[in-house]
Amino acid sequence: MEESTIRILVVEDYEPFRRFIATKLHANPRLRVVRESCDGAEGVQQAEELLPDLVLLDIGLPTLNGIEAARQIRKVSPASKVLFVTENRSADIVEEALSTGAHGYVVKSEADRELLPAVEAILQGTRFVSSTLAGHFLVATALTMHLSWFAMLISGIC
Repeated sequence: MEESTIRILVVEDYEPFRRFIATKLHANPRLRVVRESCDGAEGVQQAEELLPDLVLLDIGLPTLNGIEAARQIRKVSPASKVLFVTENRSADIVEEALSTGAHGYVVKSEADRELLPAVEAILQGTRFVSSTLAGHFLVATALTMHLSWFAMLISGIC
């Protein structure tokens, strides 16, 4: 049985990095970049028009930042999976980005090594976070869950 082609929209304002992403994705014949965009608002419009399987988004985009673009993309193309590819390493930004319903977060400096594994993981239904952030993300998630449980315990819910 032949695997279907995965349609990808790339939203990245820095043209050389957009080219790098497209080249990297072309290494896998199942992956097809259907459109490239250089700003967030245009990315939302293209996602609504194309209904891609996967949207790769930078955060620092003109017109509409990537986090807000992801929120809007999730509304206009709910079946599209979202992968952030950005240089921002702030734990707060990573958490906010993933809270949009995004399926992954790759740091640009790790993209040469992690982009294709991230795409494959996401297509298989697994969330992916860059290895340079994963430890912090796991600790922050565990701490948040622990504090939520503690708050319920104090309030008498548990």
